[in-house]
Amino acid sequence: MESNRRTFVKAAAAAAIGAAGLPRPAIPRAGPWDKLDRIGVQLYTVRRAMAADFDATLARIASIGYDEVEFAGYHDRDPSRVKATLDALGLKAPSAHVSFSVLLDGWDRVLEEGTTVGHSYLICPSLPGRVRGSLDGFREVAEIFNRAGERAKAAGIRFGYHNHDFEFSPLDGEIPYDILIAETDPQLVTFQLDLFWIAKARRNPLSYFARHPGRFSSVHVKDMGGTSERHMVDVGSGTIDFATIFARRERAGIRHFFVEHDNPADPFESVRTSYQYLDGLTF
Repeated sequence: MESNRRTFVKAAAAAAIGAAGLPRPAIPRAGPWDKLDRIGVQLYTVRRAMAADFDATLARIASIGYDEVEFAGYHDRDPSRVKATLDALGLKAPSAHVSFSVLLDGWDRVLEEGTTVGHSYLICPSLPGRVRGSLDGFREVAEIFNRAGERAKAAGIRFGYHNHDFEFSPLDGEIPYDILIAETDPQLVTFQLDLFWIAKARRNPLSYFARHPGRFSSVHVKDMGGTSERHMVDVGSGTIDFATIFARRERAGIRHFFVEHDNPADPFESVRTSYQYLDGLTF
């Protein structure tokens, strides 16, 4: 009955409003096959549309077929109203991005808002420049993350961190990302691995899954073009081997998969083609 309800809601939404650097396998692999059971999208991809018409944008996302969304701000909407819109469209919002600054001031308020919307995770998407220049800065961040994670856990929410590529640039012979993983408590801090940025940094996500099993509760599914610029492209049109990565999801701990493109030429076409690729992907 839930499946039928979601099909009806998505059809109604569509009527209402008129897509590391691991190489792809050259030879199809033999079964057995697995598929993603739910696909999400990071709403930063459609941020301008969200700002212009919040409800209609979420309706379009639902009509494409997405099951989950990850917020990058509520665009001045009250959290209870956000929750009502999600429920009406049959969408879940297991995660949201929140700024580093709120970990230092306003964290309890943000946790309360996240509980209202129904988030299971709150993710810090980046770090201010002042802490990036030294290993001591990253160790300070790890302490802040542990404190934020402890308060989040008490509220029934997991706290996590989303990477770019700067965390993989060595400082004094060490990798800052490795410091963040080593010096945060696995019971308090999880990680959201951005598959484009780790590929941009020329690091292998599979090695991180093997070394730190269970630490990665979600991924940003972003693809990379094959040119020397290594630019962002729609999911399925680039070079990242998502099938091989997703096949390690249980070891990694991955429970959620969020499509994202930072600056697509056509945001809705980008999320549509990315969804279609992932919906047909077997691994």
